[in-house]
Amino acid sequence: MNLTEKRNIPISLPMTGIEEWEATKEPLMSGWITSGPKVREFEKIFAERHQVKHALAVTSATTALHLALVALGIGPGDEVIVPAFTWVSTANVVLYCGAKVVFADVDPVTFNIDPVDLKKRITSKTKAIIPVHLFGLCADMDEIKKIAGAIPLVEDGACAAGAGYKGVPAGALGTIGCFSFHPRKSITTGEGGMITTNDDRLADLMGMLRNHGASISEEQRHHGPRPYILPDFNLMGFNYRMTDLQGAVGVVQLKKLDQYIDEREIWAAYYKKELASVEWLRTPSFGKDYKHGWQSFACFVDESKAPFSRNEIMEKLQEMGISTRPGTHAVHMLNFYKETYQIKASDFPGAQAANDYSMAIPLHNRMSSEDFEYVVAAIKAL
Repeated sequence: MNLTEKRNIPISLPMTGIEEWEATKEPLMSGWITSGPKVREFEKIFAERHQVKHALAVTSATTALHLALVALGIGPGDEVIVPAFTWVSTANVVLYCGAKVVFADVDPVTFNIDPVDLKKRITSKTKAIIPVHLFGLCADMDEIKKIAGAIPLVEDGACAAGAGYKGVPAGALGTIGCFSFHPRKSITTGEGGMITTNDDRLADLMGMLRNHGASISEEQRHHGPRPYILPDFNLMGFNYRMTDLQGAVGVVQLKKLDQYIDEREIWAAYYKKELASVEWLRTPSFGKDYKHGWQSFACFVDESKAPFSRNEIMEKLQEMGISTRPGTHAVHMLNFYKETYQIKASDFPGAQAANDYSMAIPLHNRMSSEDFEYVVAAIKAL
């Protein structure tokens, strides 16, 4: 591979095109642009793919998580356990409800919540646990369920559409599942999210909560016998509805989900094989029980063996046209949480290590074989 011919390889690019563009014509021409028939179609096929009874489309994974906690009755005086290494919104939604965030450490190999540390964090005030399926790898849900007992589990599957654990799809492993369709995810609707559950009561409640608390949806009212009569509002809700423009794109994208994951799986295997000889770089490792969704290919830089620090490596790769990112951040190390809860970085050593030494390299469906070869050659050249 010729490294003198510099390439430009983004960390991620959405795989969208003419089909998605054409899909938006129907809602635009029909005039039904807000949440309606296309959102319902998207929800139906998402529920089928993830083997759940209910799927409810919302504006983001953040609002999905918020609705999940509200529906579970989380409020002041309650505690919710979240992994210390995750995107900040996993913790923020707990504060939206007036509850207390309790961090648990993560396993720096899988980057997911450490069940041993989780067990230490449970108290009589623990009213929910949010296991995160980070980068598309499901958390150890069997062990987490044993530890949690009757405590509800809200899966943060923002990165995990199409992923699975022991043959069960993400989103069907806990009480409620939450997904993201941000452009960095394997399928996208621009912004957008989905909630999954097998609980009829929770599904009905979250359906009302996402629509201001209305007793029926706008579409139901519009097509009912008296569309001019406004619905009743029996609870305080939010405006977290997905639009039919997004739903139309989601329908097209979801039909390609497994194809996208299969393609990423092939190139993830290529990375693992080709980078095995780089002694300072640990690539993703997991057992046969897991179907990885490959939202990201997050590695771990061993600075004791590396020629440069993690940040210097990222800078040198950027100079060669290769975008990288830290896997994500340790939330307990962010100023707001550090000051609010008086936490030290070393209080959660697994999350601290993941924060300081994780590095995601490009893995997406717009990459060519030459792009992957270039990334491997560049890393080896260091």
